[in-house]
Amino acid sequence: MVTASPASILLASNRGPISFTVEDDGTLTPRRGGGGLVSGLSAIGDEVDSVWVCAALSEGDRAATRQGLDDPSVRMLDIDPGTFARAYNGIANSTLWFVHHLIYNTPTTPVFGSSFRREWASYEAYNTAFAEALAENAAPGATVLVQDYHLSLTPRLLRELRPDLRIGHFSHTPWAPPDYYRLLPDDVGRDVLAGILGADRAGFLTRRWAGAFADCCEAVLGAEVDRDALTITYKGRTTRLGVHPLGADGDFLRERSHRPDVDSRLATLREAVGDRKTVVRVDRTELSKNIVRGLHAYRHLLRTRPEWLDRVVHIAFAYPSRHDLPEYREYTASVLRVAQEINDEYGTPTWQPVILHVDDDFARSLAAYRLADVALVNPIRDGMNLVAKEVPVVTDRGCALVLSREAGAYEELGADSVVVNPYDIIATAEALHTALTMPEDERAARCLRLAEASTALPPSAWFLEQYQALTEDQRD
Repeated sequence: MVTASPASILLASNRGPISFTVEDDGTLTPRRGGGGLVSGLSAIGDEVDSVWVCAALSEGDRAATRQGLDDPSVRMLDIDPGTFARAYNGIANSTLWFVHHLIYNTPTTPVFGSSFRREWASYEAYNTAFAEALAENAAPGATVLVQDYHLSLTPRLLRELRPDLRIGHFSHTPWAPPDYYRLLPDDVGRDVLAGILGADRAGFLTRRWAGAFADCCEAVLGAEVDRDALTITYKGRTTRLGVHPLGADGDFLRERSHRPDVDSRLATLREAVGDRKTVVRVDRTELSKNIVRGLHAYRHLLRTRPEWLDRVVHIAFAYPSRHDLPEYREYTASVLRVAQEINDEYGTPTWQPVILHVDDDFARSLAAYRLADVALVNPIRDGMNLVAKEVPVVTDRGCALVLSREAGAYEELGADSVVVNPYDIIATAEALHTALTMPEDERAARCLRLAEASTALPPSAWFLEQYQALTEDQRD
């Protein structure tokens, strides 16, 4: 469905702000989501016409699209399910995600053969569908904000269809350095970079990721990079780089974390923990989150620091992620196995060293945040990592943050964190000990500074900053 009147602001992302569920009687029930993009788009103002272009992700979404039940401000694309699966799972989540997070097991993967080429053709078709929908729905001179690695090709494709538009692209992931980026087939690597350079402005979460993108453009495309001005010129067009470090929504988190359902789960956790210290982690079972090494580090702490036996509990929430991919199912199994090994080795009738949950429960996560003495955030590589920013905002007593230097959040939070190499479980175990024994006044002071830095650019302001930067570029 094409909206009745062209929009002056358009947002494009794989997942949209609304989803549909098919009820037992066949009716479709809409559910509207939240998040930074939703609040940011709303903050621009109701007087501005806007359209959100997204993919139909479920049978309910596809049925709603065919029946014309879309929200007037949302255009849901009914992409062939096979094409979508190959683009989303094959390229976005099994290729680009793996490259940007440096998580390939390179002796055996990747293998770019004929099946990959079929997936790449689907990724091109998927991006083309978005570009065409945006072109159809955009008013003359409209502003378009394209989100993330799923839509790397869309800016260039849209530019070819509608050169009058102001186009921004934002990458929520890290960006690989040139040597690793060159794992991609040469033509694919060039197309992804050139796709994003179709935008007037390319946004990143940190200067490090923006710099890596610029390095790839220079090394792979031969583009001209001005690192002082943060610009990249390629084939006569100049794209500006923007750095917008997404923060936590402090007001929402503080209010939501004190609702009755959180209080109830907090009471349950407190009963299980007793008067022991807590090390808390909350992650998806995503390969880059490094949950298994975190568990190994905790086990090393118990082995080498016997004073912590029966005096600490590791609360680890590892929520399902991408279980349609075999690597993720295997990783979740590894998390469960190692946690059980620790409990079998060290547990007593009155002490469970690891409390692990793999079923998603937001209220329970907030309860764990409130209870945290130490937050463990040790990803192999992460675009930002909002958990690192959320725990200091929510914790009741102030917490110490053990933080990987490979998380985007390190750029803002590193000075007040206990920083670790995510591959070094011995050093991580020592960091946990340092955090657990940190004097209370130091921990409280650090946590206050962490919370202030974490909420400096909340989601709605983060989105508005991108939008305003793009429109200001136009006036320059």
